[in-house]
Amino acid sequence: MYIHAFAFRWVEGTTEQQKKRVKAEILALQGKIPGLLETHVGTNISQRGQDYEFGGVMKFTDKAALDAYFPHPIHHSLGEWLMPLIEPLELDFEAASSTETYRAERK
Repeated sequence: MYIHAFAFRWVEGTTEQQKKRVKAEILALQGKIPGLLETHVGTNISQRGQDYEFGGVMKFTDKAALDAYFPHPIHHSLGEWLMPLIEPLELDFEAASSTETYRAERK
C-alpha cells in the first residue's frame, strides 16, 4: 500500500468558498481514480502545523496506482485551478502498518 499525504497553506485572498470547493473536489476523486482506496481531508488543528491549514491522506493499492494518479486527466484538471490557491507540501511513501504487524503476530 502507498500513501500520498499533503498539506496546504492557502495563498492570501483564497475565499472560504474556494476552500470548501477544494475539500469537495478532492473527496470527489474517490471512485474516479483507479487504485485509490481511501481519501481523507480536513482542516489542520495542530499547534505545530507551520501555518499549513488543510491536509489530507490518500491510500493507493500499490506504487503503480500512485504513479498513475499524478498524470491522470482528473488530477490535472484539479491542479489547474487548485495550484494558484496553495503552497503545497507533499509526501509519498510505501506504508508499513502497525495493524498488519499486530494481526500477523496474533496468528
